[in-house]
Amino acid sequence: MNLQQIFSEIEETDPAFYDRTSGRRQAFKHFSSVGTRISLAALPLALGSFFRKAYGQTTTGAIGVLNFALQLEYLEANFYVKGVATAGLIPAGPALTALTAIRDHENAHVGFLRNAIVAAGGTPYTYTAANFDFTAKGAFPDVFTNYATFLAVAQALEDTGVRAYKGQAGNLMGNANRPLLTAALNIHSVEARHASHIRQMRAAQGVAVKPWITGNTSGIDARTNGNYAGEENTIQGGVNITGLPGVSGTLSAAVASESFDEPLTKDQVVALVTPFFA
Repeated sequence: MNLQQIFSEIEETDPAFYDRTSGRRQAFKHFSSVGTRISLAALPLALGSFFRKAYGQTTTGAIGVLNFALQLEYLEANFYVKGVATAGLIPAGPALTALTAIRDHENAHVGFLRNAIVAAGGTPYTYTAANFDFTAKGAFPDVFTNYATFLAVAQALEDTGVRAYKGQAGNLMGNANRPLLTAALNIHSVEARHASHIRQMRAAQGVAVKPWITGNTSGIDARTNGNYAGEENTIQGGVNITGLPGVSGTLSAAVASESFDEPLTKDQVVALVTPFFA
């Protein structure tokens, strides 16, 4: 995180920002010394305190967005924790190494979001393994006994998480929330890499699935159709992508849909993940 760049961008969009604190020079001096006194894990707390001082608010709306993201991260983290710990489920070697790394990423996301929520003056949600039903109320009864099913559920969760982060990005706009938006987008890109890698792992198992989404095809079955609804969209910013010239003729609907991911609203995400909560 480049703090100097963040402060420069803040000054461009809100020239009066430093007047709300103790002056530009003192503000930079404050943060140059912060780095020597706090650990990286504590950085969100320091940022939260600084922005509350500058704007006199706790970004209540942002807390709701972060807690929503935290719920999804808890869901994914606990899914991989259980999967990696289930003897005989994941083949030893590259598959186990990759899924263990993804587990660790999700746990790191949980920890970061909890710190960020506390820094913004909120109370983070807390979930344990007992709060989840990874069979999705019986829809995936063999999720922890069948490796193919485990990867299919992993793909659905990751693809949905990517769309969920995109859907909430607009709710973190504004000067006070910019560091939180930056962090959320950083997590979003990692979730997208997880989704792509899981898809490639499924392809290695012989499943007809690409590293990206084509149309609204899940590559799983009807149980996950809702997770991909809307991905067939070919119009972006009022422009029909299929009308643009390609290498050989106009671009196809498949290429147009593959080139853009669509966001999901909070209500849509809640409907999709609710079966996974006990």
